[in-house]
Amino acid sequence: MKDFPKTLRGFPLLNLAMAAGLGFALGAMAFMGDNKADKPQAISSQGTPELTDQKIASHTKASEQQLNASTVAITEFSAEPANLEITDLGTENEAVPLAEAVIDWHSETVKRGDNLSLIFKRAGLNDSDLHELVSSCKEAKQLRRIHPGQSIDFHIAEGKLQELRYQTDQLNTASFRRDSETFLAETLTREPDLKPSYHEGTINSSLFLAGQNAGLSDALIMEMANIFGWDVDFVLDIRQGDSFRVMYNEEFLDGKHIGNGPILAAEFTNKDKTFKAVRYTHENGSSHYYTPDGDSMRKEFLRTPVDFARISSHFNLRRKHPVLNRIRAHKGTDYAAPRGTPIRAAGDGKVVHAGRKGGYGKAVIIKHGGAYKTLYAHMSRYGKNIKNGKRVKQGQIIGYVGSTGLATGPHLHYEFYVNGRVRNPVTVKLPKARSIAKTEATRFKELTQPMLVQMGDLQAARQIAGLEEETSNTL
Repeated sequence: MKDFPKTLRGFPLLNLAMAAGLGFALGAMAFMGDNKADKPQAISSQGTPELTDQKIASHTKASEQQLNASTVAITEFSAEPANLEITDLGTENEAVPLAEAVIDWHSETVKRGDNLSLIFKRAGLNDSDLHELVSSCKEAKQLRRIHPGQSIDFHIAEGKLQELRYQTDQLNTASFRRDSETFLAETLTREPDLKPSYHEGTINSSLFLAGQNAGLSDALIMEMANIFGWDVDFVLDIRQGDSFRVMYNEEFLDGKHIGNGPILAAEFTNKDKTFKAVRYTHENGSSHYYTPDGDSMRKEFLRTPVDFARISSHFNLRRKHPVLNRIRAHKGTDYAAPRGTPIRAAGDGKVVHAGRKGGYGKAVIIKHGGAYKTLYAHMSRYGKNIKNGKRVKQGQIIGYVGSTGLATGPHLHYEFYVNGRVRNPVTVKLPKARSIAKTEATRFKELTQPMLVQMGDLQAARQIAGLEEETSNTL
């Protein structure tokens, strides 16, 4: 109890209350003690002890003396400056967090003809500030790619740039924050809200019209064509009555639709044969499309190297040449397309020829491993950096449709070789890419099966909604 007074420091009102209470308590105890000592007691007419004026005065004086003594004692406890010693109560000191300072941001909108120097000057900075940012942070060089309409936010304190932010797209913002004499770069990313979307359609004339009627964007239609492009030739194989089903996520930010995610699951029925595909993201972050059993949808070669072109001349080893007017083997397939249509590499490989080649005109030949070779002829021009020895990826643009060499009009002449022998590009059996490894099979099933189930549920819900609508229309 010797440290008890310390616990009262800093509470003057509590001291006063305790003083008053202690004084009255001591007075009452004295009064009761005196009562017990006075025997016999005088009894009033009501049967209670009678208090004489002398006794009341005596007790009142004793109570006042006890109160004064208690007040002096408590006052002595509080004589030192107010100070609450938490350690005496067995707790630890805790720091009280200060409120975060509100950052004052200055915003500038990029105008046509602007450069970083002009923007920095409008923000109250100079070229030295700009040089300090760009020279101390290599990532800041991306600021050179700003476009009119973009907003750049500046945090300036004491005449110095503390942080710069600019939104690179709807979800990502680049930030450059001062750290002593340099700047640190980071990307601030917002996650959109996702809403599953399901669409289906039946082809009556073309895939594009059917896709648009089903509510798909042109980009999603092309994505679907690329997924199934190894199994279905969308130039030759499409038939009236072919159908498709597609599921993907719509993306929303602050309640506003900002775009669509990639296709998650899809089906395409061509000539009564149904192909199914699911999107799977590997542990290394790469994503590809597979069948529900884990076989890759991707083949080693594209079926057609130009998108939605019309075949103007088929593979025919006894065709009469339209220019030479004599029988000459047509070793490939001709795809008629507007001049300038991109031509894509059918598979990964190495360019072994990029230049003029007799009647082929401007041509590119690609070697794919040891067994396969492809040839692309009558180009108007070559793709960027396409030259002998250059390695290319499947789908990379290697040139553009033209009519150089012996050609009557703009088209691509495409040849496909297997072990040195020319084959019909339309009917040749294409080798498949790698399937899901056995060690990854369990994870693949766990991630892809729910997508197929969800697409089935969305299809069922649409069918029910359609039946309900038909019923309401007939009533």
